[in-house]
Amino acid sequence: MDGFPILGTPDTGDTAWMLASAALVLLMTPGLAFFYGGMVRRKGVLNMIMMSVSAMGVVTVLWVLFGYSLAFGNDKWGFVGDPTQYWGLKGLIGGNSLVSHLAAGTTAAVKIPLAGTIPQLVFVAFQLMFAIITVALISGAVADRLKFGGWLLFAGLWATFVYFPVAHWVFAFDGITGEHGGWIANHLKAIDFAGGTAVHINSGTAGLVLAIILGKRAGWPTTPMRPHNLPFVMLGAGLLWFGWYGFNAGSALTSDGVAATTFVTTTVATAAAMLFWLLTEKIRDGHATSLGAASGIVAGLVAITPSCSSVNVLGALAIGAGAGVVCALAVGLKFKLGFDDALDVVGVHLVGGLFGTLMVGLVAAPEAPAAVKGLFYGGGFDQLWRQAVGAFAVLAYSAIGTAILALIVKYTIGLRLDKEDEATGIDEAEHAETAYEFA
Repeated sequence: MDGFPILGTPDTGDTAWMLASAALVLLMTPGLAFFYGGMVRRKGVLNMIMMSVSAMGVVTVLWVLFGYSLAFGNDKWGFVGDPTQYWGLKGLIGGNSLVSHLAAGTTAAVKIPLAGTIPQLVFVAFQLMFAIITVALISGAVADRLKFGGWLLFAGLWATFVYFPVAHWVFAFDGITGEHGGWIANHLKAIDFAGGTAVHINSGTAGLVLAIILGKRAGWPTTPMRPHNLPFVMLGAGLLWFGWYGFNAGSALTSDGVAATTFVTTTVATAAAMLFWLLTEKIRDGHATSLGAASGIVAGLVAITPSCSSVNVLGALAIGAGAGVVCALAVGLKFKLGFDDALDVVGVHLVGGLFGTLMVGLVAAPEAPAAVKGLFYGGGFDQLWRQAVGAFAVLAYSAIGTAILALIVKYTIGLRLDKEDEATGIDEAEHAETAYEFA
């Protein structure tokens, strides 16, 4: 695509739905802050919340300057968008975005740049919310021990050099043809409807690498580090589930049958994942916990994200049930392998994202909107290998990029909190505040 996208009059119904969806996805980041904040110890809850909230600031500024252009500008070298095309959202906002005005007494339509049937500015806002929460997700892996300044620098670098290019691979949207332009979606033809690769595999891999480079928390794993506020965790899970409808159903970019299908499959898979996580806990530990219910909800949401447009209800049930079991078992890997993933970002987002992405190749149903046949519907291994290549390409790129950026921050301004400050508590050390006053 050369130049600016086609000018036209947006569909008002689609525009209203997408504005609401963008707001729903933004709500997921405060929801994540509560989810993560409740899972850490009392002395780290404010820092945990601040890591999510600060991502809203850092990513937004970068996105409107050059991030949107890197992700959705004209393709350069098959890797990234043209960083100058939409610099500062030029051509999309202000005088240049309105090429005709309603004259007094006329019914002439105002024409603006479109992405499909919606104003491109709405698409800018919607995709911004994806970028924000992807960065925020990483923070759960490194709770209680990452300098706040180091986090801000890493977040900005990671968004620029890892997320924006990967978003181009998966989500790049041609405003003229209405087709995806990224190599994973367009050339490989892997299906990732709402971000199983770009969001969850990407952030989960980054969390793993950053946690390894940062090192373990003092006392882990022998010192108990239980969640300090489980009602916060449940509230966060509820907000995430609510906001995820904007994430998945909103990715249809229209208020149509595709949005309806993804809304239902998202609900079904999430419910199944919660139940099967609890069942796994009951069999393994003898108890079904509220933390398990909240974690199962998130695992189901993660797993159905790439596949919500390509499966029927039975496929959604299979993905949700499988994610509940697989992710519940995967969170224990950190103890066996010795990496301190504080809040199970790897077990839920990396493993759940991989599981959901690969399951498309097995249970994609021809009657679903994506109209693709998985292995179990007579499609052979064709879609499965495409899913695998897309998933592991993102994993490899994220791992390498995260390692380079984390080491840059480590050897410049530093990553790790001092031992004394970690013992005192990161809230007091980094923010001079405490969450609770007991005096």
